[in-house]
Amino acid sequence: MLIDDSVEEERETIAEVTIYTDGACTGNPGPGGYGTYLIYGDHTKDLSGGYRRTTNNRMELLAVIEGLKALKDRCDVTLYSDSKYVVDAINQGWAKRWKSRGWKRGKNENALNPDLWDELLNQLARHDVETKWVKGHAGNEGNERADKLAVAAAHGDDLALDTGYENSTLAPESRLL
Repeated sequence: MLIDDSVEEERETIAEVTIYTDGACTGNPGPGGYGTYLIYGDHTKDLSGGYRRTTNNRMELLAVIEGLKALKDRCDVTLYSDSKYVVDAINQGWAKRWKSRGWKRGKNENALNPDLWDELLNQLARHDVETKWVKGHAGNEGNERADKLAVAAAHGDDLALDTGYENSTLAPESRLL
């Protein structure tokens, strides 16, 4: 193919975004919340939400999902989480394997939180994401901010219903509510 040197090739610019996420639960299960801190150039955005009965791992997953959902266009994302559950399942390919096996971790062991893992895999496919583990409660400014958002959301008023948890076999006692 011949390229005319006088014509500059148009390139689509992909935004570079940094996301810090955290989940919190007062009791596990119990009231929980997620916190997400997004950074794009000089712009920042905080996201959070609270649920009346959930688990810490579900809130860790939801923090990542909500952060990625907030991005309207495809982005290069550096994602920081203090959850080994989330980071390892993404980086080691566990979540994709669980999905390919019908949400089974092994022959007789179901993967937990398939509703959120499925949504997370869909969101990851929309972006170019590098996932990194960061030690929690160790002074990392972005992680500390996400943690504060998550804790505040978990202690908020008018907490939402985590139907994925409360309607699952994970919470049989919830059927009495």
